[in-house]
Amino acid sequence: MKRSFITLFILLALASALYSNLEIDLESGFVFTGYNDIRIPGDEGTMFSLKDDLETDPAPLARARLNYHFNDKHHLSPLYAPLELEATGTLDKAIEYQDEIFAAGTKLKSIYKFNSYRVTYRYDFVRKENLTFGMGFTGKIRDANISLENDDTKTEKKNVGFVPIVNFRLVWQMNDPISLIFEGDALAAPQGRAEDIALSLNYAITPKAGLRLGYRILEGGADNNEVYTFSLFHYAVIGVSYKF
Repeated sequence: MKRSFITLFILLALASALYSNLEIDLESGFVFTGYNDIRIPGDEGTMFSLKDDLETDPAPLARARLNYHFNDKHHLSPLYAPLELEATGTLDKAIEYQDEIFAAGTKLKSIYKFNSYRVTYRYDFVRKENLTFGMGFTGKIRDANISLENDDTKTEKKNVGFVPIVNFRLVWQMNDPISLIFEGDALAAPQGRAEDIALSLNYAITPKAGLRLGYRILEGGADNNEVYTFSLFHYAVIGVSYKF
Protein backbone atom coordinates (compact mmCIF):
# COMPACT_ATOMS: atom_id res chain seq x y z
CA MET A 1 0.00 0.00 0.00
CA LYS A 2 2.79 2.43 0.87
CA ARG A 3 4.58 1.53 -2.36
CA SER A 4 1.44 2.32 -4.35
CA PHE A 5 1.22 5.77 -2.79
CA ILE A 6 4.92 6.43 -3.35
CA THR A 7 4.41 5.48 -7.00
CA LEU A 8 1.47 7.88 -7.25
CA PHE A 9 3.54 10.68 -5.69
CA ILE A 10 6.32 10.07 -8.22
CA LEU A 11 3.92 10.06 -11.16
CA LEU A 12 2.42 13.39 -10.09
CA ALA A 13 5.90 14.81 -9.60
CA LEU A 14 6.77 13.79 -13.17
CA ALA A 15 3.54 15.37 -14.38
CA SER A 16 4.49 18.61 -12.65
CA ALA A 17 7.73 18.71 -14.62
CA LEU A 18 5.60 18.94 -17.76
CA TYR A 19 2.73 21.12 -16.62
CA SER A 20 4.07 22.98 -13.54
CA ASN A 21 0.78 22.64 -11.69
CA LEU A 22 1.95 20.66 -8.70
CA GLU A 23 1.90 21.77 -5.07
CA ILE A 24 3.52 19.83 -2.24
CA ASP A 25 2.08 20.20 1.25
CA LEU A 26 3.77 18.90 4.40
CA GLU A 27 2.24 18.98 7.88
CA SER A 28 3.70 18.30 11.31
CA GLY A 29 2.89 18.99 14.95
CA PHE A 30 1.42 17.00 17.83
CA VAL A 31 -1.69 14.89 18.31
CA PHE A 32 -3.61 14.63 21.60
CA THR A 33 -6.27 12.07 22.52
CA GLY A 34 -9.74 13.42 23.30
CA TYR A 35 -11.31 9.98 23.76
CA ASN A 36 -10.61 6.50 22.44
CA ASP A 37 -13.17 3.86 23.46
CA ILE A 38 -12.79 0.24 22.32
CA ARG A 39 -14.74 -3.01 22.60
CA ILE A 40 -13.63 -5.96 20.44
CA PRO A 41 -15.59 -8.07 19.60
CA GLY A 42 -18.21 -5.39 19.37
CA ASP A 43 -20.97 -7.49 20.91
CA GLU A 44 -19.05 -9.49 23.54
CA GLY A 45 -15.78 -7.76 24.41
CA THR A 46 -15.06 -5.52 27.39
CA MET A 47 -15.32 -1.77 26.91
CA PHE A 48 -12.16 0.11 27.85
CA SER A 49 -10.61 3.46 27.09
CA LEU A 50 -7.11 4.27 25.85
CA LYS A 51 -7.63 7.73 27.36
CA ASP A 52 -9.32 7.11 30.73
CA ASP A 53 -8.33 3.52 31.64
CA LEU A 54 -4.86 3.62 30.09
CA GLU A 55 -2.70 6.68 29.53
CA THR A 56 -1.86 7.90 26.04
CA ASP A 57 0.86 10.53 25.73
CA PRO A 58 0.80 13.19 22.98
CA ALA A 59 2.70 12.07 19.90
CA PRO A 60 4.38 13.85 16.99
CA LEU A 61 2.65 13.69 13.64
CA ALA A 62 3.54 13.96 9.97
CA ARG A 63 1.40 14.17 6.85
CA ALA A 64 2.25 14.57 3.18
CA ARG A 65 -0.05 15.69 0.38
CA LEU A 66 0.42 16.46 -3.30
CA ASN A 67 -2.03 18.81 -4.99
CA TYR A 68 -2.31 18.74 -8.75
CA HIS A 69 -4.28 21.68 -10.17
CA PHE A 70 -5.68 21.63 -13.69
CA ASN A 71 -8.09 23.88 -15.59
CA ASP A 72 -8.05 26.34 -12.65
CA LYS A 73 -11.02 24.81 -10.86
CA HIS A 74 -10.12 21.09 -10.80
CA HIS A 75 -7.86 19.57 -8.14
CA LEU A 76 -6.51 16.06 -7.61
CA SER A 77 -4.55 15.21 -4.46
CA PRO A 78 -3.19 12.04 -2.84
CA LEU A 79 -2.61 12.16 0.93
CA TYR A 80 -0.57 9.98 3.26
CA ALA A 81 -1.63 10.46 6.89
CA PRO A 82 -0.15 7.98 9.39
CA LEU A 83 -1.20 7.89 13.04
CA GLU A 84 0.34 5.79 15.81
CA LEU A 85 -0.14 6.20 19.57
CA GLU A 86 1.01 4.14 22.54
CA ALA A 87 -1.08 3.68 25.69
CA THR A 88 0.09 2.09 28.94
CA GLY A 89 -1.29 1.49 32.41
CA THR A 90 -2.90 -0.96 34.82
CA LEU A 91 -6.62 -1.66 34.83
CA ASP A 92 -8.64 -2.56 37.92
CA LYS A 93 -10.89 -4.85 35.88
CA ALA A 94 -10.40 -7.88 33.65
CA ILE A 95 -10.46 -7.22 29.90
CA GLU A 96 -11.75 -9.54 27.21
CA TYR A 97 -10.20 -8.43 23.95
CA GLN A 98 -10.02 -10.46 20.73
CA ASP A 99 -11.02 -13.61 22.67
CA GLU A 100 -8.11 -13.15 25.09
CA ILE A 101 -8.57 -12.42 28.79
CA PHE A 102 -6.27 -9.89 30.47
CA ALA A 103 -6.51 -10.15 34.25
CA ALA A 104 -7.13 -7.14 36.43
CA GLY A 105 -4.07 -5.57 38.01
CA THR A 106 -1.63 -6.46 35.20
CA LYS A 107 0.37 -3.84 33.35
CA LEU A 108 -0.91 -3.38 29.81
CA LYS A 109 0.37 -1.73 26.66
CA SER A 110 -1.65 -0.88 23.59
CA ILE A 111 -0.49 0.37 20.19
CA TYR A 112 -3.19 2.24 18.29
CA LYS A 113 -2.50 2.63 14.56
CA PHE A 114 -4.79 4.34 12.11
CA ASN A 115 -2.96 5.03 8.88
CA SER A 116 -4.92 6.73 6.14
CA TYR A 117 -4.30 6.71 2.39
CA ARG A 118 -6.54 9.02 0.38
CA VAL A 119 -7.07 10.39 -3.09
CA THR A 120 -9.28 13.47 -3.44
CA TYR A 121 -10.92 15.13 -6.42
CA ARG A 122 -12.41 18.59 -5.81
CA TYR A 123 -14.08 21.20 -8.00
CA ASP A 124 -14.15 24.89 -7.10
CA PHE A 125 -17.69 26.18 -7.44
CA VAL A 126 -16.72 29.66 -6.23
CA ARG A 127 -13.55 31.48 -7.27
CA LYS A 128 -13.54 35.15 -6.36
CA GLU A 129 -10.78 37.59 -5.53
CA ASN A 130 -10.99 36.94 -1.79
CA LEU A 131 -13.06 33.74 -1.58
CA THR A 132 -12.71 30.21 -2.95
CA PHE A 133 -15.02 27.30 -2.18
CA GLY A 134 -14.93 23.79 -3.58
CA MET A 135 -16.37 20.34 -2.92
CA GLY A 136 -15.55 16.86 -4.10
CA PHE A 137 -15.01 13.27 -3.10
CA THR A 138 -12.26 11.42 -1.28
CA GLY A 139 -11.50 7.74 -1.62
CA LYS A 140 -9.97 6.67 1.69
CA ILE A 141 -8.24 3.43 2.57
CA ARG A 142 -7.93 2.94 6.32
CA ASP A 143 -5.18 0.68 7.60
CA ALA A 144 -6.00 0.19 11.28
CA ASN A 145 -4.42 -2.02 13.92
CA ILE A 146 -5.13 -1.99 17.67
CA SER A 147 -2.96 -4.27 19.81
CA LEU A 148 -3.16 -5.10 23.51
CA GLU A 149 -0.48 -6.95 25.45
CA ASN A 150 0.98 -7.76 28.85
CA ASP A 151 4.03 -9.84 29.82
CA ASP A 152 2.33 -13.10 28.82
CA THR A 153 -0.16 -12.36 26.05
CA LYS A 154 -0.43 -10.18 22.97
CA THR A 155 -3.30 -9.91 20.52
CA GLU A 156 -4.31 -7.40 17.90
CA LYS A 157 -7.20 -6.42 15.67
CA LYS A 158 -6.38 -5.39 12.11
CA ASN A 159 -8.81 -3.74 9.77
CA VAL A 160 -8.26 -2.54 6.21
CA GLY A 161 -11.14 -1.04 4.30
CA PHE A 162 -12.29 1.53 1.76
CA VAL A 163 -14.41 4.52 2.75
CA PRO A 164 -15.89 7.16 0.38
CA ILE A 165 -16.00 10.61 1.98
CA VAL A 166 -17.18 14.11 1.02
CA ASN A 167 -14.39 16.68 0.69
CA PHE A 168 -14.67 20.46 1.04
CA ARG A 169 -12.34 23.47 1.12
CA LEU A 170 -13.06 27.12 1.88
CA VAL A 171 -10.36 29.79 1.55
CA TRP A 172 -10.92 33.38 2.67
CA GLN A 173 -8.18 35.76 1.53
CA MET A 174 -8.16 38.17 4.47
CA ASN A 175 -5.48 40.40 2.97
CA ASP A 176 -2.59 40.05 0.55
CA PRO A 177 -0.35 37.58 2.47
CA ILE A 178 -2.82 36.07 4.97
CA SER A 179 -5.69 33.66 4.33
CA LEU A 180 -7.99 31.55 6.49
CA ILE A 181 -8.48 27.95 5.35
CA PHE A 182 -11.32 25.67 6.46
CA GLU A 183 -11.12 22.21 4.88
CA GLY A 184 -11.68 18.55 5.49
CA ASP A 185 -13.20 15.17 4.74
CA ALA A 186 -16.41 14.13 6.50
CA LEU A 187 -19.21 11.58 6.20
CA ALA A 188 -21.73 9.90 8.53
CA ALA A 189 -23.64 6.68 7.88
CA PRO A 190 -25.48 4.03 9.93
CA GLN A 191 -22.29 1.92 9.93
CA GLY A 192 -20.20 4.70 11.47
CA ARG A 193 -18.73 8.12 10.79
CA ALA A 194 -15.46 9.82 9.91
CA GLU A 195 -14.39 13.46 10.15
CA ASP A 196 -10.98 14.98 9.46
CA ILE A 197 -11.39 18.76 9.55
CA ALA A 198 -8.84 21.56 9.90
CA LEU A 199 -8.94 25.31 10.46
CA SER A 200 -5.68 27.11 9.75
CA LEU A 201 -4.16 30.51 9.13
CA ASN A 202 -1.86 30.63 6.12
CA TYR A 203 0.87 33.19 5.44
CA ALA A 204 2.16 33.53 1.88
CA ILE A 205 5.92 33.85 2.25
CA THR A 206 6.27 34.16 -1.53
CA PRO A 207 3.76 33.71 -4.36
CA LYS A 208 4.75 30.02 -4.40
CA ALA A 209 5.50 29.22 -0.73
CA GLY A 210 3.17 29.26 2.26
CA LEU A 211 3.41 28.68 6.01
CA ARG A 212 0.38 27.88 8.15
CA LEU A 213 -0.61 27.23 11.75
CA GLY A 214 -3.81 25.51 12.71
CA TYR A 215 -5.98 23.05 14.54
CA ARG A 216 -7.21 19.72 13.19
CA ILE A 217 -9.81 17.35 14.57
CA LEU A 218 -9.95 13.66 13.66
CA GLU A 219 -13.06 11.83 14.89
CA GLY A 220 -15.09 8.77 14.04
CA GLY A 221 -15.60 5.09 14.49
CA ALA A 222 -17.88 2.12 13.94
CA ASP A 223 -20.35 0.09 16.00
CA ASN A 224 -21.10 -3.44 14.82
CA ASN A 225 -20.80 -7.06 15.96
CA GLU A 226 -17.13 -7.17 14.99
CA VAL A 227 -15.86 -3.93 16.52
CA TYR A 228 -16.87 -0.98 18.63
CA THR A 229 -14.33 1.82 18.27
CA PHE A 230 -14.93 5.54 18.58
CA SER A 231 -12.11 8.03 18.94
CA LEU A 232 -11.40 11.75 18.93
CA PHE A 233 -7.99 13.30 18.36
CA HIS A 234 -6.89 16.93 18.54
CA TYR A 235 -4.02 18.12 16.34
CA ALA A 236 -1.87 21.22 16.81
CA VAL A 237 -0.29 21.61 13.38
CA ILE A 238 2.26 23.58 11.42
CA GLY A 239 2.39 23.19 7.67
CA VAL A 240 4.39 24.31 4.68
CA SER A 241 3.41 24.30 1.03
CA TYR A 242 5.24 25.02 -2.21
CA LYS A 243 3.89 25.42 -5.74
CA PHE A 244 6.12 24.40 -8.61
